[in-house]
Amino acid sequence: MAQKKKFRITTPRGSVFTSADANGSVTAKIEWAPGFAQRKAESFSKAQQFVDSECLRYMNPLTPRRTGFLIKSGTLGTVIGSGSIEYLAPYARRQYYENKSKPRWFETMKASHKEPILKGAERIARE
Repeated sequence: MAQKKKFRITTPRGSVFTSADANGSVTAKIEWAPGFAQRKAESFSKAQQFVDSECLRYMNPLTPRRTGFLIKSGTLGTVIGSGSIEYLAPYARRQYYENKSKPRWFETMKASHKEPILKGAERIARE
C-alpha cells in the first residue's frame, strides 16, 4: 500500500503541515513563526495611531468653534492609538448632536475622508 505524503509549507509567517492518524484522517496544523504575532501587533498599533490622528486632523475644520476649546478638548481627551476619540468639554455631546450648523462632525468627516484613512492604515498594517 502506498504511503501518504506529508506536506509542509513554510513562509515567513509560519508553517502549515499535514499529518495522518491510524484511521486515515488527515489534519492540518499551523505553527506561527516566533515573533510574528509581536510584529503584527506593533504594525496594527501603528495603524490605529494613524487612524486616530487622521480622524482628529480631518475633524478639526468641521468641529464647531467659538473659542477653540472644543477642538482642544478633543485633542486632550484622546489617547492616540486607543481607538477612541473623546471630547472632554462639558457641552461636547450637545454640540455633536444638536448644533444647527455643524452637527455630527465625525460622520461628515468619515463620509468625505474614509478612503485615504483606510488606505493609509492598510499600508501601515502591511509593514
